[in-house]
Amino acid sequence: MSTTLLRALFMAIFSIAGFLLGREAYLHLISLHVANQAWLIALTIGVPALGAVLGLFVAPLAQSIFEVELDEVERAIERLSPSEILGGAIGLIAGLVIAFLIKSVMYEFIAGASVAGGYVATVGYIIISAFAAFLGARVGAKQRLTGSAPAATRSQPATVPKLIDTSVIVDGRILEIVESGFLEGPLVLPRFVLRELHLIADSVDGMKRTRGRRGLDVLAKLQEITPLEIVDQDYADLGGVDAKLVRMARERGAKIVTNDYNLNRVAHVEGVAVLNVNELAGAVKPVVLPGEEMHVTIVRDGKESHQGVGYLDDGTMVVVENARRLIGEETDVQVTSVLQTVAGRMIFAKLKIKQQQVGTP
Repeated sequence: MSTTLLRALFMAIFSIAGFLLGREAYLHLISLHVANQAWLIALTIGVPALGAVLGLFVAPLAQSIFEVELDEVERAIERLSPSEILGGAIGLIAGLVIAFLIKSVMYEFIAGASVAGGYVATVGYIIISAFAAFLGARVGAKQRLTGSAPAATRSQPATVPKLIDTSVIVDGRILEIVESGFLEGPLVLPRFVLRELHLIADSVDGMKRTRGRRGLDVLAKLQEITPLEIVDQDYADLGGVDAKLVRMARERGAKIVTNDYNLNRVAHVEGVAVLNVNELAGAVKPVVLPGEEMHVTIVRDGKESHQGVGYLDDGTMVVVENARRLIGEETDVQVTSVLQTVAGRMIFAKLKIKQQQVGTP
């Protein structure tokens, strides 16, 4: 409906403009060179009508250009934060006021010289107005003006929105983190993340499908315990979900909640704050020092032929030297070193001395 109304508006404007231009052309150009009375009558009607018809033909082209530019402006505005839009609007108004003041001072001097001076003054005013408006809008947008907060709320830090990505939803630990109160502030779920999760849930791969459906269940539970804002903003010029998340976080001044290592690195390069669930899990694990003893079950062999691998209750991998022969058994080990990575923590250990002696032929 809006497209039809816009088309009718353009056709009406351009046909009227063509009619008026045709009449002006007849009065000031054509009528001066035609002496025949019949031709004058015909041209009086025909030239304005021809101008109106030409206006109707030009209207669809002008409408298509207008719609393309309108979409570009809309996408540019979507990339701006509310404070940038406010600053740009104030700068635009200030630029136009300055241009008007310049015109009021200088216009009289130039326009009073001659008729040509009037045209020069008008064109100069248009150029100065456009320059001042663009300059004011750009400078104002960079200021990111925000209204002054009331005295009661200025002392309280503003809550930072948190964007959640697909990996942290599928992981599921975000539920316990939110319930414990360690993750505050509004949670934001972009629509393109929800679409990606839906595609995973509909995957032909059984494992992916199970993970996607688990992620949808996590979202349903998350909505029950905390407000979850779903935003429809998208970025057609960007292909990957990670790139869109980083762009949205930069525009909204938000943090990204994830456990994706690659997204973590990209966000840090772009200057976006990241809350990594894996890093949080590693930070709250009990500290293990070399020399400490623990009891583990060896469940599989390690990368080296003599190694055995076990796991603690929190999922930490324990690599034990000379424990491959103990697969399926419980044993006491002594920690030799601890390796902390972005993906998690690994503990390297050796069998206790008495068990090494028992295993020695």
